[in-house]
Amino acid sequence: MTVFFIGAGPGDPDLITVKGQRLIRQCPVIIYAGSLVPAAVLEGHSAHRVLNSAELHLEQIIEAMREADAKGEDVARVHSGDPSLYGAIGEQIRQLRALGIAYQIVPGVTATAACAALLGAELTLPDISQTLILTRYADKSPMPLGEDLPSLAQHRSTMAIHLGVQHLAKIIDELRPHYGDDCPIAVVHRASWPDQEWVMGTLMDIEAKVVSKGFKRTALILVGRVLGNDVFSESSLYRAGHAHLYRH
Repeated sequence: MTVFFIGAGPGDPDLITVKGQRLIRQCPVIIYAGSLVPAAVLEGHSAHRVLNSAELHLEQIIEAMREADAKGEDVARVHSGDPSLYGAIGEQIRQLRALGIAYQIVPGVTATAACAALLGAELTLPDISQTLILTRYADKSPMPLGEDLPSLAQHRSTMAIHLGVQHLAKIIDELRPHYGDDCPIAVVHRASWPDQEWVMGTLMDIEAKVVSKGFKRTALILVGRVLGNDVFSESSLYRAGHAHLYRH
């Protein structure tokens, strides 16, 4: 018996991996994050037990896994995006290890990747940014030392900020000293869902645009000069005259 932590992707059911879809259709028990994973992701399943983890607390989730383990039944534990990124799987895994229950992680498409695709942007352009920081805004839960937004902003790299749209004004104030007022920023609401929306702007004008859209939650903030930038050097990968293992 194995608990499979499956990344369902950012919302579009077609963005789940082939392996993830196969496991969902095969596992006799499914526990899915119903508040973030669309029901269409579960289509074709043959499970005899399907639980929505949005209605459960941790102990109930672990108990369901323990019961499945006692029966020798595999569990599809379906999370949104990639389960290893803000998926709250760490505490589940810790308890599974204590119980001696096997588990595997099946990666998924992240919200950041979906947003980049929607915006038609490469997040790591030569000369502009070769680093992507994935972080969140510190609200109720504090950030570890050195991971506060102003500290990370000093790198001026491309940044994806989760759980921050309600604090956009504070985020802008913390980013502007490092990125500059004219730095491009995008706020994407429910990327890859049928009702997806987004706005592009700069740190100077983005707040008013987001207010006009009414984005309150389920939005990702992308900031960096890779957005909408056509002035950068070409990579050496496809440059004529650059030899590598597959091209002399």
